[in-house]
Amino acid sequence: MKIQWKIKSFENLSVNELYDILRLRSEIFVVEQNCVYLDLDGKDKQALHLFGEFEGKIVAHSRLFKSGISFDNASIGRVVVDANYRDRKWGHDLMREAIAGIQSHFGESKITIGAQLYLKKFYESHGFVQTSEMYLEDDIPHIEMKRE
Repeated sequence: MKIQWKIKSFENLSVNELYDILRLRSEIFVVEQNCVYLDLDGKDKQALHLFGEFEGKIVAHSRLFKSGISFDNASIGRVVVDANYRDRKWGHDLMREAIAGIQSHFGESKITIGAQLYLKKFYESHGFVQTSEMYLEDDIPHIEMKRE
């Protein structure tokens, strides 16, 4: 069985989809990364939510933003894959779907992200280049990256 990708606005997410997305983000960004931070930053309502379902479970997610919300360019954020499925390389599929989603839904090709530093090579493999020095966000090293 393959992963099935969906893109929905905040308003079109079901209560169960929203709960499962927020749970997945908390499992990875708060528990796995041992980082206490406020995931609910007020931007979910402005995002398109890209998520992948496998066997009835949401196993991947990212937020897509048009330009002017997170950065001057369109952006992708909260990129996450369930730890139990990372061996399937669905993170790469997620990024391809996210880039395509930005282009098809917003008509934009320039994308800026705030990437965790340890994922630099991963994002470079999708055409992003580092455009800032390292900075700390929630005590985790990050860099800004852009894709033209």
